[in-house]
Amino acid sequence: MYDLHTHSLLSDGVLVPSEVAVRYQAAGYKAIAITDHSDYSNIKTNVAAIMEFCRHWPKSSKIKVLPGIELTHLPLEQFKPLARYARRQGIKIIVAHGETTAEPVMQGTNRAALLADIDILAHPGRISDADAKLAAQRGIFLEVTCRKGHCASDAHVIRQARKFGARLIINSDSHEPQNILSPAQVLKVATKAGLTRSQVNQIYRATATLVRTLLSNQEDR
Repeated sequence: MYDLHTHSLLSDGVLVPSEVAVRYQAAGYKAIAITDHSDYSNIKTNVAAIMEFCRHWPKSSKIKVLPGIELTHLPLEQFKPLARYARRQGIKIIVAHGETTAEPVMQGTNRAALLADIDILAHPGRISDADAKLAAQRGIFLEVTCRKGHCASDAHVIRQARKFGARLIINSDSHEPQNILSPAQVLKVATKAGLTRSQVNQIYRATATLVRTLLSNQEDR
């Protein structure tokens, strides 16, 4: 099990990063990314704190932790410079807060995010054909989310990914302990949205490959 979209009290989560990691480890996960909400007001402090935490997380731990951020509710022109900044500081997973139907998000966010150096477009809502095609072309993961509200569009996201060959990833978007789901709970959300057990396993194998690559690159630094 892997989850590359989690939050700590560095943004709107309730746990320090170490407890986030420990609770995911107890739930059977092999790797996570801490991806706290960031914009121009806090990106420097978030990046510095998350990088520092990950540098000191024991390599011997059963769960691996990748440094990440979530670019959230940005003016469209800010996605590229903030993604560039985060990447230069060593952030491995850049999530963009997509056009979920669960809250107001600036129109055009999906497209602006996909044109930036991101890894995951989170809860992209009613993503258009053009944007799903762009995600496929750029190798950006479209998120199937387990988060209440955001998950209402999962079935549409899956259909669009299949239509255009975009890669999918399954994440919890966790903010508190009860958001950390068991494998059975994740499977229930995913199959309800239209994935088969085999497809869920395939998605996790692809995520495992991504995580191994990022961890290898991190160790080489």
